Amino acid sequence: MTDDTTAREFRGPTRFNHVAMSMPADALDEPGRADITSFYSEVFGWEEHPTMTENRKRLVMGVHSWDQFVFLIADENPMSAPRLDHFGLAVDSLAELHIVADRAKARAEHDPRVDIVDHTVEDHGVVKLHNFYVGFLLPMMVEVQYFELFES
Repeated sequence: MTDDTTAREFRGPTRFNHVAMSMPADALDEPGRADITSFYSEVFGWEEHPTMTENRKRLVMGVHSWDQFVFLIADENPMSAPRLDHFGLAVDSLAELHIVADRAKARAEHDPRVDIVDHTVEDHGVVKLHNFYVGFLLPMMVEVQYFELFES
């Protein structure tokens, strides 16, 4: 924003747009992309943006909206992260959290590459935070959260 008036009129808020992670080129070849897109489509409902895909270079998966996506890019020095480094997604109900967790667990029964940290609950009085983590082939895990609000 170069116009001072425009800057003062901005009311926000900003919102999640994308997460970008670098990976080895081999992970983004045709079989690697098929594994990644199959898992994240089945568990989360994400869809590959095929017009953005470039073999061994790039994979882009839409996250329920054209302007929200996970961007995977090949790099000679790919991202490496500790197990619990993650990005978070929220669901609207505890039932939805269990549906996503059950989908991930079903995949884990047949694929040892699926990494799950089971559902926990943090009780903060006015809110209970329900969450679990799942990882599959990406450098970072996904934390799925549901905020159970208590009204007085």
